[in-house]
Formats: sequence, structure tokens, C-alpha cells
Amino acid sequence: MGDYWYNVNTHEIEVGRQSDWSQLIGPYETRDEAASALEKVKARNEAWDKDEN
Repeated sequence: MGDYWYNVNTHEIEVGRQSDWSQLIGPYETRDEAASALEKVKARNEAWDKDEN
């Protein structure tokens, strides 16, 4: 498994978990996957919201 993380505070990609877990989304296999982390979270949230209605 990769070791790329998206930091929600700095909006940077971290190689290896460098920050507190509460600031990170991941891990991801690639840097590109980590870079699109917020889009993935948004899509999942929208899908869950749709399922609830």
C-alpha cells in the first residue's frame, strides 16, 4: 500500500504520515490519488446523502 496522505489544513500531500491523524485523509497509493482526496470525500458524502433520502 502507498503512503501518501492529504493534509486538510495545509492542502499539501505528505509522503509518509507526518502530521496528526486528525489532519489527514489517506493513505493513498499514489500522489495523484491523494491530491484528489477532497473530491472523493465530496462524492462519497453526496452519495450517502442521496441514500438517506
